[in-house]
Amino acid sequence: MGYACPVCDEQQADAVHLANHLAITASIGRQDHLEWLEEYAPDWADCGPEELGEQVVEYALEVETPEFASESAESAGGHGHGHGHEHSHGKPSFENELARQTSQPGRGAAMSGDTGRILEEAREMTAQMYEDEEGSEGDGETENGDGESETERTDEAEAEATTEDENE
Repeated sequence: MGYACPVCDEQQADAVHLANHLAITASIGRQDHLEWLEEYAPDWADCGPEELGEQVVEYALEVETPEFASESAESAGGHGHGHGHEHSHGKPSFENELARQTSQPGRGAAMSGDTGRILEEAREMTAQMYEDEEGSEGDGETENGDGESETERTDEAEAEATTEDENE
């Protein structure tokens, strides 16, 4: 007999598999599994799989699971891994689906053309902003549209004012 997860109904082969499923799923951030463990097995983080399994099977529904060859279980160290049965019984388990997703390119890898264009434009604008900042850091001067710095314009204005004062 196996057990169905009391949170998501994922079928597990035995109490140890159920304990591992609950603990791993809670540990990777599934709030529903974490809350269930905190309520029904508050010391779950300090338990080994066998001990946690004993606690959680009290709340799990027993389900029919395929019979596994005892010699396969013995050859895998008594636990039964490497024995040719499928843990998910035809549907991908949460853990397997998570592993599949995380082995692929990161989030945003399959973005739309618009998204890619917008991100590229943002990168270019950011690069231009940094270039503009670097160009103005050296002398504290900023340029107007015709390439003339503020200092140059101020110097010219002062020179004109001085010339006008002298002419008066």
